Amino acid sequence: MLPRCAFSVCHVFMLVLCLSAAEDFDWTKNDHGSFYYGTFPAGFSWGAGSSAYQTEGAWDKDGKGLSIWDVFTHKKGRIQQNETGDSSCEGYYKIKDDVSLINELKLNHYRFSISWPRLIPTGIKSDHINERGIQYYNDLIDHLLENKITPIVTLYHWDLPQVLQEKYGGWQNISMVNHFNEFANLCFEKFGNRIKYWITFNNPWSAAVEGYETGEHAPGLKLRGTGAYRAAHHMIKAHAKVWHTYDTQWRAKQKGMVGISLSGDWGEPVDISNQKDIEAAERYVQFYLGWFATPIFHGDYPQVMKDFIGRKSIQQGLSTSRLPTFSPQEKSYIKGTCDFLGIGHFTTRYITQKNSPSTRGTSSYFLDRDLAELVDPRWPDPGSEWLYAVPWGFRRLLNFVKTQYGNPMIYVTENGVSEKMLCTELCDEWRIQYLKDYINEMLKAIKDGVNVKGYTAWSLLDKFEWDEGFSERFGLYYVDFRNKNKPRYPKASVQFYKRIISSNGFPNQREVENWRRKAVETCSSSNQLLAADPLTSHMEMVTEIVVPTVCTLSILLSAIFLMFLLRRRN
Repeated sequence: MLPRCAFSVCHVFMLVLCLSAAEDFDWTKNDHGSFYYGTFPAGFSWGAGSSAYQTEGAWDKDGKGLSIWDVFTHKKGRIQQNETGDSSCEGYYKIKDDVSLINELKLNHYRFSISWPRLIPTGIKSDHINERGIQYYNDLIDHLLENKITPIVTLYHWDLPQVLQEKYGGWQNISMVNHFNEFANLCFEKFGNRIKYWITFNNPWSAAVEGYETGEHAPGLKLRGTGAYRAAHHMIKAHAKVWHTYDTQWRAKQKGMVGISLSGDWGEPVDISNQKDIEAAERYVQFYLGWFATPIFHGDYPQVMKDFIGRKSIQQGLSTSRLPTFSPQEKSYIKGTCDFLGIGHFTTRYITQKNSPSTRGTSSYFLDRDLAELVDPRWPDPGSEWLYAVPWGFRRLLNFVKTQYGNPMIYVTENGVSEKMLCTELCDEWRIQYLKDYINEMLKAIKDGVNVKGYTAWSLLDKFEWDEGFSERFGLYYVDFRNKNKPRYPKASVQFYKRIISSNGFPNQREVENWRRKAVETCSSSNQLLAADPLTSHMEMVTEIVVPTVCTLSILLSAIFLMFLLRRRN
């Protein structure tokens, strides 16, 4: 999933770093403009995504080893309501069911991740390879291809084998580079004859910052000011090694591509006429997206990261920068290791300059940036407290990538919105609005000349949302997690997204408004709400029409009780 702000407090103030605004990106021009009616280029690819730990379940079945997320979620107090992904959507057992949903949407591609410990239980290839895990992914890939759906495969979506964490310290240790390369090489060998799009890492920012800086995510370490930088350094090296392995050993015969999926919120200057705010906004983006993209495209970390972290390290009495360095050979080896760039994007922040003290014991990734984040209270926030709907930021980010990195081939690998409520509505009008506006901003970016080739809605299904458990839902399809069969139900956004795909864009205002009306009409009063209550797990779901639910009944009972009290008073 999804990328998210490490301090997920509503109106956060945080700190960042960067030097001067890029000469080729115009920070002073933010044209929100009106809705643009038009279509995407021929061959544009439409998809949806998922990840192994969030959807597969079967956490200890058929020879799978433990991942850091299996261990992390089993520790009390780590996850909301102590929920785990042990069973989640039971996707491991529902290949045909889920591919039928993908077919229903008329998707061109489906993005999923391969669980490293399902293939190599200890993470060390020489120990043991789990053939049943290989068979599962063979079945999934073959079933997708039989239905003319292109698989886009992520090698690392955060589920590191627990043995590697315990034995080496996980991504804090350089040995991960070779272990990850062996895992990737096994995947190329077993699946590469059918896979044309490989993604090495999904959102390494989150894996590094939330895994090794704040401890909110597995493995839950709080190595402030150093852990995230070290983990990211090794992930970048691992990405480059895997790209070179594919390039030298597999590309000629398999003819695929290897990229990376980087997440980035957009940072907009509070005052576009204030140079300090512009510099702070660029620091925000460089410390987020540029941290990984700049080495991969240009060979080294953004200069602003090197300057700010280096200066603060000296002020803290350190002899060297807390930001690791690449050797000249490593810079050359890493530069250019990207056949396409995956972009995950969800939201935007306003950014302003804010100086942070640099004293001993205060080092932190967030303090290194010297900035504050703000949100506009008028921005819609339907679900996750960190996710505000700010469509124009998407176009801004895509244009920034174009100017900074030579207009690379882009696949949008994650974009979507959640809901967070006791009774989940199938009539998800806010998601329809979000998809409509964000996809339209992507279309405007393509008009601007940005080389976007495909879009992946996040996500196909409701699923386990990391430290938020099952309290947030990003899915186009609702999953009833309290029913052991984990039935799926289409939300209204399924019909709306399907119309965008079939028209390859937005033909005209009247037709798009008609799509919305028809999509919402599909949600009748009888299936508009699904109960988030244990009672539903004892009911047999015989059709997709759900009879009055616990949510509805609780409202009625409350009304009856209130009437009873009023009568007694009279």
